[in-house]
Amino acid sequence: MIDSTMTGVLVIVLAAVLSPIVADAAGRFVRVPNVVLEILLGVVCGPVLLGWIKVDDLIDAIAQFGLSMLMFMAGYEIEFARIKGRPIRLAIYGWFASLALALLVALATNGFTLAAQVIGLALCTTALGTILPMVRDAGALPTPFGSRVLGIGALGEFGPIVAMAFVFSEDARWHTVTVIGLFTVIAIVAAVMAARPRHPLLARLVDSTMSSSGQLAVRIVMVVLIAMIAMAHAFGLDVLLGAFAAGIVIRLAVASGPDDEEHVISAKLDAIGFGFLIPFFFVVSGAKLDLKALFTDPHSLLLIPVFLVALLLVRGLPTYLLHRRDPELRPHENKALALFAAAGLPLIVVITNTGVEEGAISTAHAAAMVTAGVLSVMIYPLVALRLYRSANRECEDLSA
Repeated sequence: MIDSTMTGVLVIVLAAVLSPIVADAAGRFVRVPNVVLEILLGVVCGPVLLGWIKVDDLIDAIAQFGLSMLMFMAGYEIEFARIKGRPIRLAIYGWFASLALALLVALATNGFTLAAQVIGLALCTTALGTILPMVRDAGALPTPFGSRVLGIGALGEFGPIVAMAFVFSEDARWHTVTVIGLFTVIAIVAAVMAARPRHPLLARLVDSTMSSSGQLAVRIVMVVLIAMIAMAHAFGLDVLLGAFAAGIVIRLAVASGPDDEEHVISAKLDAIGFGFLIPFFFVVSGAKLDLKALFTDPHSLLLIPVFLVALLLVRGLPTYLLHRRDPELRPHENKALALFAAAGLPLIVVITNTGVEEGAISTAHAAAMVTAGVLSVMIYPLVALRLYRSANRECEDLSA
């Protein structure tokens, strides 16, 4: 007999396989991100509807590692040479403006309670790992527009992860600042060491095992990822901060090697992350979504459109205002940036789950916020891509 855990794992990986197939079929009518379909399939197969997925400790552990892999890939995608200067500077200004707006919204609704802080944090997120494949597929990543998407997404994931340490930590503020500072120093030292030229012996071993069962490069990546996660956990920080930092370290290490090696390693990491671990996390997130509580609470249903609009105001408006006179952007691209900035989902799932565990928000409110996050990655990036393509066509017409 196959037990419930193995049945659940089988259903989850089948849902992950089905997701890109459905996305391709639906693409004739509307482009739906894989992550959205993975969550929806998780809802269908979870306890709310079919009951095929029961999230136990093993399934939850794999899903949590999938989330860590998502944050790792987000850190890995950041190319500091491309976002330095104006892109990262405007992204920093934009994120802190979003944080201030989110806190104002929180104070106006609930006062400075833990629930309000959870809502505020969720509003400050940007789903870099979700929007980046869309930007890459559109050919926009090498452009100034792509550099700004990278900068905005990096702050939209790194900023909330760090802020979570302050909101959910039971330690004194000075202790949290000290620990984050120490972790940052260690991460910077690791990054500097990673960027140095490799020892010839290590370079030879990495190259010789690239196509063999040795796979030394991938094994080193896993060691760095798990070591950084373990260090963040030991410091009392969110493990996602460790995963994000590990991605940055590995990116610098890979960039110091040959270009063809970078392409091969990136392909292998995409296969591990987006082939198994990351879709596993999203399907499980859908299975854990408490839609029954959502539909029995009218107030929570009302929260969905409110939170969806709030994401656009809190993340999108500062981005638009800061980039509207950016000389490197074409007409409409600042609007597209604002819409990409407002697409938030993975960290909304994490923040609301933590908020439920801490007793700050109800499962119904968490489900409403995640549903709004799902809608944000379905709607905002698609409109953003249309605006970007419109800017491309206008530029081509002018040049013709």
